[in-house]
Amino acid sequence: MFGGGMARNLVKKAVAASVAAGAALVAVLALGATIFFALQLVVEPLAAAAITFLLFTVIALAVAMIFVTRSEAEDEVSEDDASGLGQRAFMLFKQRPILGTVAALAGGWIFLRNPALATMVAAAFTEKSHGRRRR
Repeated sequence: MFGGGMARNLVKKAVAASVAAGAALVAVLALGATIFFALQLVVEPLAAAAITFLLFTVIALAVAMIFVTRSEAEDEVSEDDASGLGQRAFMLFKQRPILGTVAALAGGWIFLRNPALATMVAAAFTEKSHGRRRR
């Protein structure tokens, strides 16, 4: 069946991601408190808070800029190499959302009426053309 194993794996991944995000949040808060209390030994408490805030702001901006530039470079590469059916559908939704919605509704209707036909269409889209084979 469709949802059995795939849904279980998706839930496991979501739980793992939320646990990792929670642990990362606690680690960042503890690091911030450590930096604040270490700075408080040297400067006034208000200055220590401001320095800690500025430090974490700079780190957040640097990480955001790195991920934005990396995702833009990956988008350029992925647009040229959209080989799978899922990647093609994603690019269609990204570039033409109305056409993508209509195509998804039509695909769902075809799948409900004739699952074998939908399977053949999906196989045709995912099949890669192979050049001449050498013997």
